[in-house]
Amino acid sequence: MPLRTGITRPITLLLSTVLAAGTLTGCTLMELARDCEGTDDRVKELAGLDILDSRPAGATVARGFEEVDAYCWADSGDVAVHAGRTYAFPGTQAEVAAHYRAAAVRGGWNRDPEALPDDLSFVKEDMVLQVVFLTAERLAEDGHGSRPDLTAGAGYSIDIDSYVNSGV
Repeated sequence: MPLRTGITRPITLLLSTVLAAGTLTGCTLMELARDCEGTDDRVKELAGLDILDSRPAGATVARGFEEVDAYCWADSGDVAVHAGRTYAFPGTQAEVAAHYRAAAVRGGWNRDPEALPDDLSFVKEDMVLQVVFLTAERLAEDGHGSRPDLTAGAGYSIDIDSYVNSGV
């Protein structure tokens, strides 16, 4: 029984378009299908890293941020895991920076060679650690509103990200 051309032409066109898009963008269907399946252990591993609990004397876990924020995210074929903590600190940013520069070295982290000189960015294996000072604007962007406890002194977050190889 011959195929009806009214049905095969749209299917042929669709398959040709998918193939052409994959060829032009370098994406394959497998890359587009990557997700967070199987990353639970890696998320737990990052959340348990000692550096997340390291903090200068006087720093406290910020109200509303009592738990380590740990999760996986997938976007456009990239899969990454994240873990972070947020602290309120009554001292200066310089004190926070000195603490984490020393703690990072003790923990086997190296300064990120691609970071700007003032950035607190470190690398270890397939992980990137960043200490970011919080501002009212950054808190508002993240949906945390006005938090004077985090913008007075040196409120900051310490975040670790790691891209996951999904085997593709």
